[in-house]
Amino acid sequence: MNIHEYQAKEVLRQYGVATGKGSPAFTVEEAVKAAEGQPGPVWVVKAQIHAGGRGKGGGVKVVKSIADVKAEATRMLGMNLVTHQTGPAGKQVQRLYIEEGTAIARELYLSMLVDRANSRIAFIVSTEGGMDIEEVAHKTPEKIVTVHVDPAAGYSGYVGRRIASALKLEGDLAKQLNKMVGGLYKAFVDKDMSLLEINPLVVTKDNQLICLDAKVNFDDNALMRHPEIVALRDLTEEDPKEIEASKFDLSYVALDGSIGCMVNGAGLAMATMDIIKLYGAEPANFLDVGGGATKEKVTAAFKIITADPKVKGILVNIFGGIMKCDVIAAGVVAAVKEVGLKVPLVVRLEGTNVEEGKAIIRDSGLNVLPADDLNDAAKKIVKAVKDAA
Repeated sequence: MNIHEYQAKEVLRQYGVATGKGSPAFTVEEAVKAAEGQPGPVWVVKAQIHAGGRGKGGGVKVVKSIADVKAEATRMLGMNLVTHQTGPAGKQVQRLYIEEGTAIARELYLSMLVDRANSRIAFIVSTEGGMDIEEVAHKTPEKIVTVHVDPAAGYSGYVGRRIASALKLEGDLAKQLNKMVGGLYKAFVDKDMSLLEINPLVVTKDNQLICLDAKVNFDDNALMRHPEIVALRDLTEEDPKEIEASKFDLSYVALDGSIGCMVNGAGLAMATMDIIKLYGAEPANFLDVGGGATKEKVTAAFKIITADPKVKGILVNIFGGIMKCDVIAAGVVAAVKEVGLKVPLVVRLEGTNVEEGKAIIRDSGLNVLPADDLNDAAKKIVKAVKDAA
């Protein structure tokens, strides 16, 4: 789960982490009031969306008057902000963050994530913070340093000292960083974060260390422990189909292709998407119904797929281990009878109760194309979509 920058800063401040000072605004009037409550004479108007690259897209502006705050707030609210992370469709800006201007001496980069290869939390830092960090990673990866934290030992001062050395911070700034990194680590663990990115982490001209931006993702599987974090969820930033899928505990991600996929198991889902691409088409979604799906869950999954206007064909690919093929078949039939079938549908079933599942499909009277294996299924759905075009 993602949250907005201003929400992330509120969470970090609870752990003693120094951040830029500001206020959220949902209207132009609120933006002006927020600016008037700050000393000035410089303010930063920031669009709040769940995506990076806002500055390059025109979603972050430094201004020097209340009138300019009003003008930028008027321009940004309701705008469709396109960045390299939103895709060409962009995201509509519905809230802003009005922040005090900061006199910046240096921009640094700091992030944290769970390094699954090492089963440890990793700090990733660079002296080259700012909007072009992706280019730094691509062209000069030696400027990016990774520091792991031993989970048995937890955070201790030597981790902070290593990070300070990597960021070329000395004296009081190194002490500030050590304290800040300790707070960030505690926040990361306490709140079950999966990603924490501070870009930029700045050294001000009066030698203070401040998190000038903050991006935080949380582990969805741990949200039941954090109702205070769930309360921060902004559903307007999420795909309605993904929201609906979450109600049924379905793993669903919308994509840009034309062939809807319903599969059980993440690995099989990835293989299904790959083979669709191999035969010249693009998947419209990733959808894993899981190993213990019910008829109701399968019906919901099918409805979500068919609700996507980009879907021109559907491939159901099920290997029945824990999941039974007859349950999938019954769910598909129920869903088709309820919502109708306006696009080609190919079903490939294999595994537990496969003959019963095939019989349910065959006896349903529906116009469903059966497939013998995944290769056959992919060929058939790609051909059917092309023939129907």
